[in-house]
Amino acid sequence: LDPSLDVWDLSSPLLSLWINRFYIYLGFAFGLSLWIFFQIVIKKQAKNSQTSIPKATQDLMTNDYISLHKKQIFVSGVKIFYGSQTGTAKGFAALLAEAVTSLNLPVEVINLKEYDPDDHLTEEIASQNVCAFLVATYTDGRPPESAEWFCRWLEDAASDFRFSKTYLKGMRYAVFGLGNSAYLSHFNKVGKSVDKWLWMLGARRVLARGEGDCDVVRSKHGSIEADFMAWKAKFISRLQVLEKGENKSCGSHCKKGKCESKSPGSEEETEPGSHPQHGSQPRDPEEEEPWESSSEEESGPDEHLSLNSVVDVEDLGEIMNRMKKEKREKDHREGNTSLFRNTGKSDGSEGRAMITPALREALVKQGYQLIGSHSGVKLCRWTKSMLRGRGGCYKHTFYGIESHRCMETTPSLACANKCVFCWRHHTNPVGMEWRWKMDQPEMILKEAVENHQNMIKQFKGVPGVKPERFEEGMKVKHCALSLVGEPIMYPEINRFLQLLHHCKISSFLVTNAQFPAEIINLKPVTQLYVSVDASTKDSLKKIDRPLFKDFWQRFLDSLKALAAKPQRTVYRLTLVKSWNVDELQAYAELVSLGHPDFIEVKGVTYCGESSASSLTMANVPWHEEVVRFVRELVDLIPDYEIACEHEHSNCLLIAHRKYKIDGEWWTWIDYNRFQELIQEYEDSGESRTFRAEDYMARTPHWALFGARERGFDPKDMRHQRKSGSKNIAGH
Repeated sequence: LDPSLDVWDLSSPLLSLWINRFYIYLGFAFGLSLWIFFQIVIKKQAKNSQTSIPKATQDLMTNDYISLHKKQIFVSGVKIFYGSQTGTAKGFAALLAEAVTSLNLPVEVINLKEYDPDDHLTEEIASQNVCAFLVATYTDGRPPESAEWFCRWLEDAASDFRFSKTYLKGMRYAVFGLGNSAYLSHFNKVGKSVDKWLWMLGARRVLARGEGDCDVVRSKHGSIEADFMAWKAKFISRLQVLEKGENKSCGSHCKKGKCESKSPGSEEETEPGSHPQHGSQPRDPEEEEPWESSSEEESGPDEHLSLNSVVDVEDLGEIMNRMKKEKREKDHREGNTSLFRNTGKSDGSEGRAMITPALREALVKQGYQLIGSHSGVKLCRWTKSMLRGRGGCYKHTFYGIESHRCMETTPSLACANKCVFCWRHHTNPVGMEWRWKMDQPEMILKEAVENHQNMIKQFKGVPGVKPERFEEGMKVKHCALSLVGEPIMYPEINRFLQLLHHCKISSFLVTNAQFPAEIINLKPVTQLYVSVDASTKDSLKKIDRPLFKDFWQRFLDSLKALAAKPQRTVYRLTLVKSWNVDELQAYAELVSLGHPDFIEVKGVTYCGESSASSLTMANVPWHEEVVRFVRELVDLIPDYEIACEHEHSNCLLIAHRKYKIDGEWWTWIDYNRFQELIQEYEDSGESRTFRAEDYMARTPHWALFGARERGFDPKDMRHQRKSGSKNIAGH
């Protein structure tokens, strides 16, 4: 063979590879790319499968083998937003922050007044925070001033087509509302609205809305504080679940019984009341609005079945029996409640106490001596003044009350109004009917007198206190049922008045003109007051902020009922500058409706700044302004004249001319004569009535309007005790 041919044959494969080197390079590059692709896929699968690895296994891999991935964080912190008017929501926010801190989670408390949702709310989408909103409902269902802008922005965003219905998708939140079910038409309206608006914008609710109720009777746990503590416990429990990456349903009764969630840790949870869809679909607020429930109404998994549950036929009987039993129990509870409300009476075992622990603490700080579950007594500053031999209150000037012997009390701390000038800063409960546990009048009077005497005893030996005044002060002679609240709401008010009169204690009862039927049924009192805080429907609503929807008709009916009373009656006008001082003609018309014996006109007393009221010192009229108002009012009511003045209290008395006899005013009261008349009234079986003119006494000159001297002359009091009243039945 030719040697050259052998060499050619040996090198031909190398030549072939050289000639086809391009295809070889291409195949190598393709293989390398395929290998890299598979490596990326494998790593992604390992990352996604990390959340499904049990925590114990992850710890084992970290400690003993190798840490494949950094531990995922499901809750990075909690932001607590509050909107408060009186400070309750702010206090709750602090308590919630303290509880969250115990979980070693970062927490931030934010006043909604200082928060701009337009700039910062979307930050919560990817922050892994859980947002808690604590918002109160204020007058007429409006948010408190601090939350007005936030609520307005949220409402506009939820209804604005330019905002995507997934605008807040990924944000996690929970809402606790603060309200009072006495205002039934807008109970917790703000909390419900915030919950709805956040949901409509795509945010994800992690816990059903909580509803705190100031009404201790309707409150699920007995007080708004207890309602919050129950919701807080559930919120903390829910946080612990979320921290572990578990993503259960919100726990509320979602519409149509559905509440679905996806894999643990996923933010793509189907919202309660909605249905899983492909792609992003806007939520219809009418069709898919979350079921209105509170966190207090959550049930266990075995208590309710969804519509998609499969039930065996043999289980139907058991399920129906359980449902019937629950319905009977519910009807029984509602029946008992209805019976209790209609009768308004209790043997002490029914109903809840009006005074909650938190309310008790607040009232005690204000100097109240609380009695039982709904009454209180407090020492008036004029009582202290007269014990020292100084001047008395305006009731002393106008009617001859001995201020150091006057007990200021109430058998009902509850009221049907939330007046802007309330001198108790709305610490008392509100209600439209008696729904609380009821204490007996004998116990209330006994403890009221004992507590009053104990407060008087504290002045024994105090420098300046007159020994004779101290001894007199230990014997209660007058009772001012005007401390706070609405005494006429107390179901046993007539029995309480009767006990007062048996103890020779005169009665001065004040009502806010919202209970005309009770005024009609009221037994005789020494003097009956009606607060006339405004003369038009709009101004009355603005100033008194009544609970009743028919408050104006109730107000007018109360004045008509007052006109039918034969004993002494009084209109009490509180002037609030820039609010009700320009309604003279309307006031004159109200006078002609109720025909009161007297009209007290007093400038509002400023009791300090209160978040529950916008009242300031600018609303307090000068005494000269009150005098001018009274003069102008008297010109419109011809049967009345100005009788007395108590400049220190910024108060004047307008009296009917029948109390001016032979040029002298007889506005004072002969209290001994009143006790004789009330005894005759009861002994006759209530058939022997008496009139206001039957127990009046002469007014001393120093008490009259325009008198130069303003001091108290003890001789005048002794004179009234000896001479008694002048019976002018035929005058």
